Amino acid sequence: MEFEEENERAVSPERKADDTGLNNLRPKSLDDFIGQKDVKQRLSILLEAALNRGGTVDHILFHGPPGLGKTTLAHIVAHEMGVNVKTTSGPAIDKPGDLAAIVSNLTPGDILFIDEIHRLRRNVEEVLYPAMEDFKIDIVIGEGPSAQSIRLDVPPFTLIGATTRTGLLTSPLRDRFEVVLHLEFYDVSAIEKIVLRGADLLNVEISDGKGGANEIARRSRGTPRVANRLLKRTRDYAEVRADGYIDREVAREALEMLGIDGSGLDKLDRRILETITEKFGGGPVGLDTISAALSEQKDTISDVYEPYLLTKGFIERTSQGRKVTEKGLEHLGYEDSRLF
Repeated sequence: MEFEEENERAVSPERKADDTGLNNLRPKSLDDFIGQKDVKQRLSILLEAALNRGGTVDHILFHGPPGLGKTTLAHIVAHEMGVNVKTTSGPAIDKPGDLAAIVSNLTPGDILFIDEIHRLRRNVEEVLYPAMEDFKIDIVIGEGPSAQSIRLDVPPFTLIGATTRTGLLTSPLRDRFEVVLHLEFYDVSAIEKIVLRGADLLNVEISDGKGGANEIARRSRGTPRVANRLLKRTRDYAEVRADGYIDREVAREALEMLGIDGSGLDKLDRRILETITEKFGGGPVGLDTISAALSEQKDTISDVYEPYLLTKGFIERTSQGRKVTEKGLEHLGYEDSRLF
């Protein structure tokens, strides 16, 4: 549905400036970080101990579904320690020499953050082992019989890895992380606080209690990244259709227009449930088959969509494959499991 021309409003230069300056809603300190109480408590003790010793923070591995704050926490650690952070990702490091160059250019105490660390190449990963343990790297110069291995010192640093698939990490790499922290999906009350904080930063008027913030929170899949994205899209809708104020009804209308239902499921979530139910009799069915039926990458289904469907109890994993639960069938509108 197109927005009506008469409802469009000009945005003041001041509001444009606010949006540009506050586009990043990520918290900068541990105190501002909402949710993940156990993770925050362990990090707080870890950072305070490192500061008291005047040393580097132990290597940290964050794991959990996408959008829960792994990258944000890595930058918070750097901020709390007063050091720089170098950000890269596993697929971006193509050769051992690339990693050696990155690590050599760090200053003492700096943080190296590697996102999707489970996708590091094996030969790159092996260069990382002595760097993590002894702050040294081995470089091979030359080829064939004349090749020589040189061990170089690197500045003491902290490696922070982030992964959505811990099982794909090799044991030698996983065992070298002294601190392993798992991030869980957020509850509605924590997500609502995140929405209210984002609205304040974006200068958006929104109702709390059982109002617009709660409606957005309930449909945000327990994920801060999704909550902030839905807040921005709801803000756009409210500015055009509701004088810029987000109450429960405005939030509901905006999110339904985006295809987000009351449980936070989007169109692909529902397609996954419908495909298992209607094409495969409710399951069980393998992930490869679901991927082929939907023309979607299986990693996208297993990493992005499946964890939330499992958390909501809409599907279950069995030894034969994925299966829609009674709760999932009810969400689709089936009265019971007798489908056909």
